[in-house]
Amino acid sequence: MPSARDRRIADRLTEWFADHARDLPWRTPRPRDPYRSLVSEAMLQQTQVSRVVEKFDGFLARFPTVESLAAAPEQAVLAAWSGLGYYRRARHLRLAARAIVERHGGRVPADVESLRRLPGVGAYTAGAIAGIVFDQPVPAVDANARRVILRVEGKESPGVSERWIAARAGDIVAAATKRGPAAFNEGLMELGALVCSAASPACGRCPLRRLCRARAAGTQKLIRPVKPPTRRTTIFASCVLVSDPQGRLLTHARPSHGPGLWSGLWQPPTVERHDRHASPAELRGTLGVRRLSRVGGFDHATSHRLVRFEVWQGSPGIPRAGVIPPAGEFLDQQKIARLPLSSPHRRILLTMGTGAEERQSVFE
Repeated sequence: MPSARDRRIADRLTEWFADHARDLPWRTPRPRDPYRSLVSEAMLQQTQVSRVVEKFDGFLARFPTVESLAAAPEQAVLAAWSGLGYYRRARHLRLAARAIVERHGGRVPADVESLRRLPGVGAYTAGAIAGIVFDQPVPAVDANARRVILRVEGKESPGVSERWIAARAGDIVAAATKRGPAAFNEGLMELGALVCSAASPACGRCPLRRLCRARAAGTQKLIRPVKPPTRRTTIFASCVLVSDPQGRLLTHARPSHGPGLWSGLWQPPTVERHDRHASPAELRGTLGVRRLSRVGGFDHATSHRLVRFEVWQGSPGIPRAGVIPPAGEFLDQQKIARLPLSSPHRRILLTMGTGAEERQSVFE
């Protein structure tokens, strides 16, 4: 039986959410479309909401149904995902679509157990689909929801298990009888995103301020995630832009299923090292290019790597066997723009169509 406090938390939170919910594309139409929600949850993992909003409608226009995504070639899915990063999510989403078509007749399953068996679907995503799309009384606990639960209960993060947090969220979602579990789960995450932020919680605007134990104790700013220091591996990437007489650029795909960064995405001929950039002599000897001239350079940081790019322009030669895969080809700017490209490689390849001054401003 839900406690009176849990019912008050659920009621106040869902009432607040009804008035303050952001207008986000995956929240329409009503009732919620399970496939659209699955796509949005995959995109929102480790990516800012504003960036997902920019990409969501375009991705759905290209793959409007779970069947269309399941039937799509991997390269087409990666191209539509370009700019969101963490491309493994796109591969898992495509595999999940195939599993839904093959195992569930094209219908996204409603129960947590079946959802957890889909590629790339973890506890949070399964809870979000079951608890928000299908309005089941199961919790969906992301980082925002986790922070709200800890503060409302006055618990400091170290020493509190994820199982306890999920159980506590489950207790309160069971009390959300007025507006239902979906409104509670979305409201909990929305409150964490808009009001109960990690660094500066706006307690004066919080609908739970009179029920919040951390606020009562004055510890709300102490309850925040403790992130371990990021240890990034540095990669020195030397890219060479090689044009044919028609002005097309030589590009090739990285190995699709091997380890490493940006697998399966396209790039110009590149030499990567962990100690320093390749010298011009090494680039000529390794890639077989001639008449090298340096265009510029820039740094690109991912969650675990710092990639220091150096960009060169050169003339075609004879590459050493195995360096540029046989699939490498000369492509014009329009075709390159439709390839699956990482953000830095898109920056490099598509800047070649601009003037020298613009290129310099991009690379330095």
